[in-house]
Amino acid sequence: MRVRIYDLAREMGVESKEIIARLAGMGVAAKSASSTIDEETAARVKGAPVKPKAPPEAKKTAAVKPQAARTAKSPAAPAAKPPAAPAAKTPAAPAAKARPSAPAPAAKKPPAAIPPQPQPHTAPAPVPPRKISVTMPVNPRKLAELLQAKPEDVVRTLVKFGVMVSINQNIDADTVEIVSHEYGCEAEIVAEKAPAGEEEFKDDPKDLVPRPPVVTFMGHIDHGKTSLLDAIRKSKVVEEESGGITQHIGAYEAALPRGRITFLDTPGHETFTAMRARGAGVTDIAVLVVAADDGVMPQTREAVDHARAAGVPIMVAVNKIDKPGAQPEKVRRQLMDLGFSPEDYGGQTIFCDVSATARKGLDHLLEMIILQAEMMELKANPSAPARAVVIEAKMDKERGAVATVLVRRGTLRVGDPIVCGTASGKVKALFDYRGQRVREAGPAKPVEVLGLGGVCRPGEEVLGAESERAAKALAEERRLKRGAAGGASQGKMTLEELFSKISAGKTKELRLILKGDVQGSVEALGDALRKLGTERVSVRNLRCAVGDINESDVMLASASDAVIIGFHTRIDVDAKELSRREDVEIKLYDVIYEAIEDVRKAMEGLLEPAIRETIIGRAEVKQIFKAVKGDPVAGSLVVEGKVVENARARVVRGDKIVHEGAILSLRRFKEQVKEVKSGTECGIRLANLKDLREGDVIEAYRMEKVPQKL
Repeated sequence: MRVRIYDLAREMGVESKEIIARLAGMGVAAKSASSTIDEETAARVKGAPVKPKAPPEAKKTAAVKPQAARTAKSPAAPAAKPPAAPAAKTPAAPAAKARPSAPAPAAKKPPAAIPPQPQPHTAPAPVPPRKISVTMPVNPRKLAELLQAKPEDVVRTLVKFGVMVSINQNIDADTVEIVSHEYGCEAEIVAEKAPAGEEEFKDDPKDLVPRPPVVTFMGHIDHGKTSLLDAIRKSKVVEEESGGITQHIGAYEAALPRGRITFLDTPGHETFTAMRARGAGVTDIAVLVVAADDGVMPQTREAVDHARAAGVPIMVAVNKIDKPGAQPEKVRRQLMDLGFSPEDYGGQTIFCDVSATARKGLDHLLEMIILQAEMMELKANPSAPARAVVIEAKMDKERGAVATVLVRRGTLRVGDPIVCGTASGKVKALFDYRGQRVREAGPAKPVEVLGLGGVCRPGEEVLGAESERAAKALAEERRLKRGAAGGASQGKMTLEELFSKISAGKTKELRLILKGDVQGSVEALGDALRKLGTERVSVRNLRCAVGDINESDVMLASASDAVIIGFHTRIDVDAKELSRREDVEIKLYDVIYEAIEDVRKAMEGLLEPAIRETIIGRAEVKQIFKAVKGDPVAGSLVVEGKVVENARARVVRGDKIVHEGAILSLRRFKEQVKEVKSGTECGIRLANLKDLREGDVIEAYRMEKVPQKL
C-alpha cells in the first residue's frame, strides 16, 4: 500500500514541503505533494524527527518575546551613546564654522570695491531669466498664462519656430523650453504625477502575505467546464451567501478548510485569450477539462497552446468518468503525446478524475488546486498601491459604468481615486461576488466597481491614484496618445511594426504561428526559422499545425503578440474578419525562402538600433552681438555643410567643448531662416549660452538610429 505525501503531512501536522525535504535527505525523490511513497518509507519519515508546525498561540508568544527583548534593550543603547556623540561633534562643529566665517566678509569686499569702474558696463547685462514651473501636458493657452503673455502671441512664436498648433493643442517639453526662452523665462518641466500603480513599485518581502490562487477552466466545447463550475458553486461556496451566486459578477470565491480559491467565471479559452491579448495575465493555474468519453479534441489542443503561451501551470480534470464510454486512461495517453506526464506514471502533471453531474472527485480536485498553490507560494502586498484587472465591464442604466475587476496587488477601497484606460473616477461602491457591499478588496479578490467615468475594456488595468486630479490627468494623457495613434489597437504588431515595438523595449522575441498544407512543410519551415535565432533575438513558434488559418489562430496571435505565417494554405472568412478587427498580421507564402527572408528582416528589426552622431555643419564665430533679451547672438560664417534651425549644436573652443544646446534661431540679416549653407554668414542663437568668444566653432549635429544586422 502506498501513501500520498499530503496525507502523511496532514497526519503528522506538518507542511508537505517539510516531508519532501525530509525524503530528499533520505535519498527518496518526491516531485510534488501528491506523489506517493511506500509504507516502509512512510514509517521511516514518521520515526525521524520532523519539526512540526507551531500552534498559533506559540507563534504569537514567539513573536512577542523578541519584540519585548528589543524594547527592553532599546532604552539602554541610546543611554550609552548620547555622551559620546556630542563629545565628537562639539569640537568639530565650531572648527568647521570658524573657517568659512572669516573669508565670508573678505569675499564680499572685492565686489564692493569693483563697482565704481565695471558696474556701468555690467548694468545693461540681461537679468537672469524668470523661472516658471510648467506642468505637462500643456497647451499654448496655459503656457501664455505662465509667461504673462497673450495666447495668440505664443501661437505666433510657435509658428515662427515651425510648430503649427492651435491654442488648445498640447505641445511637447522641448517646444515649451524654446518658447519660454524667447520670452526671457526658464521653464522647469513638471510631469503630472501618475497614479502609484503606473510607476514601478518594489515590494518589501516583509509586506508579502499569502493570497488565494486564481484559477481558469479551459477545454473543448461541451466537455463540462460550465458544469464543473456550477457543481463547485453549489457545494463549496461560502455558506453565508444570500440567494445564491450572482451570475453576472464574472468571478467568485470558493472556501475550503485549507484556504480560498478564486475562480474566473469565464469558461473557454476564447475569453481567456481575449484577456491575454490586452496584457492581463491574471490566471495562476489553468485547469484543462477533457471529457473521458471524447478524449482530446481540436479545441483541447488549442487550449493547451493558449495556456502554455500564458506560461501558467496546467492541471488536468478528466470529466464525465461516470458515463458508460468513459476511458480516463486513453485520455492520459493522448495528453502524453502533447507533452503531459501524469503523476500516476511518475510524471509531474496532476490528473484528477471527476464527474460534475455525479459530484465525484470535486473535493480531490479542489485539494489538488490548493496544494499546487502552496507549492507556488503565491503572495501579494496588500499595502502596495492598488492594481486590478478588468474581467468584464458594462453600462448599467441605473448604476452607470460597472466594471468587474480582480485585485492583483494592494487593496482597493471605497473612495479611492482610480483610472482605467482613458476613464477615471472615484470608487463609489464595491460589491463582492454575492452582490453584497464591501468596504475594501484585497489581492485575488473579485469585486464590482462603481464610479468610473466610462466603460473599460476587459483586460485593462485599474490603477489607484493619489488624487482625482492625477487620475484625470493620466486618463487625458492616454486619450491624447490614442488619438494621435488614430485609434490603433494596442498590443498587436506586424512585421513592419516590429522595429518600433522593440525600440520601446517591449520584447526581443519574435513569436510565430505556422500553418501549412502538409506536416512535412510545416516542420521544415519551423526548423528553418528556429535556426535563425541568435543570442540577441530568438524565434518562438507558438503553434505549428496543418490546415487553413482559423479564428483560434488569430486569437492566439492576438493574445501573444505573434505573427501568423501561412505556407500553401488559405485564410477562413471569419478568421480574415477577426484578424482585421484584432490587427493581427497574416503573411501567406508559396516559396519557403521568401518566408525565411521576411522573418530574418523582422528579427533584424528586433535588434536595438545603434545611435550614431552625424555632424551636419560647422560655423566659425566672427562677431558677438548682445541681445536686449535672451542669450547673445553669434555672428558666424558657415565653413562646412549647413546649419539647421532646431538642430543640436555644441560650441568648441580649441579642443574643448564648452557648451551644448539647441539652435533656437537662425537669421540672415533681419530675416528668420530655416537653414544656412556653407560660405554664408548668419546669426546663430543657442539655448542657454552664456560664455561665447570670437573664434569659437559651432558644430551642428543630429543623432541617428542605425539598424543592426544579424
